[in-house]
Amino acid sequence: MKNTKVTLVPLTADDREQFILDNQWAFKYGALQEFGERDNHIDADGEIISRKTIERSIDDPQSETYRIVAGGKKVGGVILKIDKETNRNHLEILFTLPDEHSKGIGYGAWQAVEALHPETAVWETCTPYFEKRNIHFYVNKCGFQIDEFWCEYYQPAHAMPDDEERGHDEGPDEMFRFVKIMK
Repeated sequence: MKNTKVTLVPLTADDREQFILDNQWAFKYGALQEFGERDNHIDADGEIISRKTIERSIDDPQSETYRIVAGGKKVGGVILKIDKETNRNHLEILFTLPDEHSKGIGYGAWQAVEALHPETAVWETCTPYFEKRNIHFYVNKCGFQIDEFWCEYYQPAHAMPDDEERGHDEGPDEMFRFVKIMK
């Protein structure tokens, strides 16, 4: 398993716009690889993940946002939602730029996240059903377990992330939810 040394650098205000654009490109790239231009998962603005969703994640008072840096170059990003009361934390977003895929950067970033928050009892995250790279990454590399598959046949006890705020035009309705029990 590749383990590329990366650094997590707190997002700065002057890098916010590029972070959002890089994040959107990374998610859009995955959808285009899977579905091509015909995909109905791309919203009206041509994005898989909206600016509003990314900004809401960055601006959440419980969030920590970092750039993933490898070899002195910004190669991705991560947004964490940290609950200091329950230590049940959420990986909101983790992305690497498409040109940096398969270099161990995502795994190195995940190891840095775990080291940054050793108090975590449980990590949670989710990803769209078509992101096979992500599913492989979370389950086979990072040790997450699939906890739920949100789809038309399943009515979860809790809402999908941002269900009450997102429109049906943003992202897929079918998502895998993952958990990793740390303690």
